[in-house]
Parts: sequence; C-alpha cells; structure tokens
Amino acid sequence: MNQQKIRNFVIISHVDHGKSTLADRLLEITKTVEQRKMRAQFLDMMDIEKEKGITIKLQPVRMKYNEYIMNLIDTPGHVDFSYEVSRSLAAVEGALLLVDASQGIQAQTLANLHLAQDQGLVIIPVVNKIDLAQAMTKETVQGLSKLLDVDKKEIIEISAKKGINIEKILEAIIQKIPEPIINKKSPLRALIFDSKYDSYKGILAYVRIVDGQIKAGDRIKMMASGSMSEVIEVGLFKPEIVKTDLLESGEIGYVATGLKDVVQCRVGDTITLNIEQKKINNVKPLPGYFEPNSMVFASFYPVESNDYDLLKDSLGKLNLSDSSLQYEPESCQGIGRGFRAGFLGMLHLEIVLERLKREYKLNLIITSPSVSYKIVDKKGKRFIATSASDLPEAGYIKEIKEPWAALEIISPSHFLGPIMKLLKRTRGQYQDTEYLSIGKAVLKYYVPLNEIIIDFYDQLKNITAGYASMNYSIKDYQPADLVKMDIIIAGEETEAFARIVHRTKLEQEARALVKKLKKIIPKQLFAVSLQAAVAGRIIARENISAMRKDVTGYLYGGDYTRKRKLLEKQKKGKKKMKAIGKINIPQQVFFEILKK
Repeated sequence: MNQQKIRNFVIISHVDHGKSTLADRLLEITKTVEQRKMRAQFLDMMDIEKEKGITIKLQPVRMKYNEYIMNLIDTPGHVDFSYEVSRSLAAVEGALLLVDASQGIQAQTLANLHLAQDQGLVIIPVVNKIDLAQAMTKETVQGLSKLLDVDKKEIIEISAKKGINIEKILEAIIQKIPEPIINKKSPLRALIFDSKYDSYKGILAYVRIVDGQIKAGDRIKMMASGSMSEVIEVGLFKPEIVKTDLLESGEIGYVATGLKDVVQCRVGDTITLNIEQKKINNVKPLPGYFEPNSMVFASFYPVESNDYDLLKDSLGKLNLSDSSLQYEPESCQGIGRGFRAGFLGMLHLEIVLERLKREYKLNLIITSPSVSYKIVDKKGKRFIATSASDLPEAGYIKEIKEPWAALEIISPSHFLGPIMKLLKRTRGQYQDTEYLSIGKAVLKYYVPLNEIIIDFYDQLKNITAGYASMNYSIKDYQPADLVKMDIIIAGEETEAFARIVHRTKLEQEARALVKKLKKIIPKQLFAVSLQAAVAGRIIARENISAMRKDVTGYLYGGDYTRKRKLLEKQKKGKKKMKAIGKINIPQQVFFEILKK
C-alpha cells in the first residue's frame, strides 16, 4: 500500500447539524456500503443513537476514493461527549467543520473547533442544508469566514441530504489534509483511541498505528498498564470489522488483544511489541489523553440485590468503551450496595443508565445528581465530597468550595433579555456579550455548576423556542455558603436523605422534601414527625398522623364511659409507642426520594 495516499480525518459539528447524514453520503459515493444495505445514519450503531437522532459513540470507517484510502472517524456533537471527540482528533490529521445553514454557528461548533485547533489539525469548513427554505447560507458563510479567517470561496456549500457538492469535500480532503507521517521501520507504537469487549477475542483496541507495523501472532505490551498478550487478529473498519493480514504506520484499524480484564487495556495507552527490555526502554509512549473530570455524580443501585455483581461487570464493560465513565462501590442505608458514578453531564448520565438497562437487562434506581465539592476541615485536611454522606459534622467544616463553570450561550439577539432573566436565578456572574453576526450573539457567564446541570438547558430551550445552544467548561472552585441538610424521621437521622444545599435555597428545599416524605411514607400506629435540620436547628417540619384503629367498634349500646375508657387506653398506648417505637421505612420510599 502507498501510505502517501492515506487521509485520516473526522467530522466535527454541533449536534443535529447533519454530520451523520454527510457520513452516509460519503459512504455511498465511495461505495463503501452497498446501496441495498444502506440506511439512514449508518454509522450510528446503537439503537439509542437512532432513537434520539444523535451520535453518542465515535465510529471509524475506512473508505476508498480515486485510489486514496480515507479513514473517517464519525464523532458525537453534544457537549457531554466532547471526550470522545478529543480522542478522535488525536488519531487524525484533518477535520471537516460542519455548520447548519439554517442554524448558523452554535456553541459546540466553537468548542469542537477549539479542540481541533489545539491538535493542530487542518480545518475544512463546510456549510450544510443549503437546500432548506430557511437556510441563511450567505450569513453562515460570512460568519465562518470571520471565525476561521479564511476566504469565503474556501467554504464548501453542500446539502448532505440531497447529495449536493459532496465530491467537492472529497477533493478538498485529498488536497488539503496532509498524508500521515510514515515510520515503518521504527518499533511499533499504536495509540488506543477507543476499545470494546468481545466475548471471543477479548478486548478489541481501536488503534492508530503511528510507528512500525502489527500482525496476528505478535507479542505485544501495553506501555502504561504493563499487560502483555499475543495478538489474535488485526483488521479494518468497513464499517463492520474486517480481518486483514497487517496494519502499518499511518493506518487506523483494530487489534484483537485477547485480554479479558478491562483494566489491562485502557484508552490512551500505547501498544508496542513485547521485545527485549533494553529495546523497550528506547520506545517512548505516545502522548495519551487528559483524564476527563467528572462534572455530575449519581449513584446506581440494583432493585434486586442479587444483581450487584452483574452491575459491577456491566459498568466495567461500559467503561471500556466509555473511559469518561468513572465509578466506585458504595452502600446506602435502606437500599444496600451500589456504585457512585461520575459523568460528564446529564445526557451522559442518561445514556449510561439507558445502556445498563437495555444491554445488560438491569433494573436500577438512580440517586439525585450532584456535583463534587472541595472540603477543608478544621484540622486543615482536604478532601472531595460528591454527596452529603461524605461531609463531616457542621462544626468540623472550615470551608466548602463548589465548582464554577464558564458558560457560553449562543442565541438570536432578541432572546438575550429572557436568557439573562433565567441566569439571574443561578447565582451567576455576567462576563461579556459578543456578536457573531447581525442578530446572533454569544452571552458569557460565570456560574455555579450545580445550578445548570439538572434542568437549565431545558428551560433555556423553552424560553428561546429551541434556538439557543450552550457550552460550558469547569474553570475553578469558589467558596460557597453550603450546608448539610439532615432529615430526621421519628427522632432519628436518616443519612440517605441528607442533602448539600446552598443557604439561600435552604428553606425551599427543606419544605419540599418533608412534604414529599409525608406523602410517600406509610402511616404507622403512632404519629411520626418529619424534620429537616441544619446543625441541629429545625428548618421545616411535617407530621404523619397515627393510623387509627376502631377500638370501640364491637361495643353495642351501654354507657358512654366504656367507650371513653377504651379511647383513653388507646391514647396511652400510642404515646408509649411513640416514645419507644421505631419506624421501618420501606425500600420503595428510598427509591422514590433518591431517584432523579
């Protein structure tokens, strides 16, 4: 093979700008997929991707056009999957930047562009959906030209749906994206940019061969983990995996490692040949990937306690293909054993939960999402808390810091008023307003992450009729007036219901929680008090009245004093039960309160 005729590239864009449709047209024109097998969003392999209409997992595919080998990695567009995008960018030399002519430049367009520029990739700007009646092609081209500082003539105008000007993209890829640097004679170095588990072949490592070559039967070593194995097979993505004899420098393909333990083959590791130690010492590992920082935390508990081991194995296998998922075991009063997991955002959490339910048939309960807090206690000890149970007693806390994010919202200018009104509720700080073009602005705010992770995006879409888009990134941690709100049921603290709450929202949260508990906790034979407290001070209270038993129902006639004596006796009994009785909270109550 002539390695000089290889072109490795990705497509990056904001979500729903036509990236998957463009990939479909490229597959058709290059005849990578037979017409009779072709379907919409061909590279979206998971059912959940097709249902939601978004790309969740990166997907490589090898195409051939005019004697050129084109390795495309289709990437997600949503902010929660930016780690997938960053891994793809490290394996290629160029990127198609796709922008919807009817929506213009969006928040994730800018975020993904910055990632590609940081990698030093060649950017080919493309404006899609020029066939739509509402397309603002001229304005979008002008905005892209200004953003990239390029001539308007360099921007390719297409309709991926109708197949207009797709060949121009292929020609631009050949002309503008450089061929990979070839080092066939150097020792093997292959960058793992993704992986998945195969029950027969073990872990399939998706690799970019930077130096050397690899084939079935080679003894290999993972440079970071130190794991060693013999290669079962190597192959290409067409887009289904196809076995081949050899992978060489510059190519993208897969390596069936035969490894079974997910921790032995990690994304970002470098594969080299298992040769003499002296020679291995001369081989330097490739730059891996930054460790993704989880932004949202929630706990998963199996409804059936016997499913704990299945949940553990399932999370391990998901983590293999989604290295941004982080988790650790924990236990909770009233529910049992589960896992505290970290995610890049709410959509990431939702997708992981859905995959666990669909792919592994798990019935799960999930706790309310939270963020991570940095704590300093009175002794100067520093630690991270992701839930109220991690906090020490109030008197022992010296300082709590919460994560703040740089938030960018791109929207038509006439929605700026309602957006700023929404942002007032977030304790955020206004930074700047920039205008991308006439009628479109970028609003920049500095906000506490906890204020925007749950339903902020839905509210933003509602007040802007769906036209606004947002992107955020963690900047630092700031001191915050946060307190641990305890829930006391029948005089006993219930740790599972404790929350970390900002003092300005304390009363509102406390009243809402005790009212919800009053509705779902079943009545007892004695009155039950429900209290929300901070450092021993009661903030809100509700009472569940005692279950009433008709102790006089069997009486027939006679003096009223007999009935009165029975009622007094019942009253004394209830008072005694209240003093010594304990309430057993059904598991369903925990499920109702803890689920998001």
